[in-house]
Amino acid sequence: MLLTAFGGVMWLIFTAMLVLAVVALVLAGLARDDAYRAADKQNKMFWLIILGVTVAVNLLVPMVFLQIAGLIATIVFFVDVRPALKQVSGGGGGRRGGSSSDGPYGPYNGGR
Repeated sequence: MLLTAFGGVMWLIFTAMLVLAVVALVLAGLARDDAYRAADKQNKMFWLIILGVTVAVNLLVPMVFLQIAGLIATIVFFVDVRPALKQVSGGGGGRRGGSSSDGPYGPYNGGR
């Protein structure tokens, strides 16, 4: 019974790793090529190849070492590359519209 529960947990972990890798691959594909250069990261093709190999390894090769290496690449993409791409592309800061003079409660009018 314990072995069955362990197998279920491992299946859940490997499925989560696959889903993260697929999401990272899609996000890497959606970003513009010039954003990678502007963010001073590796080029788009590099990340598409790395993340594509990660997805393939998670689907086809049951070698834990390769899956963990792919997980590390996926984490690096989410933690380092994607925020830099969002900042360069103008998607950073968590704002939805507004101007640069807007404060937390609306526009700042200079004390008038």
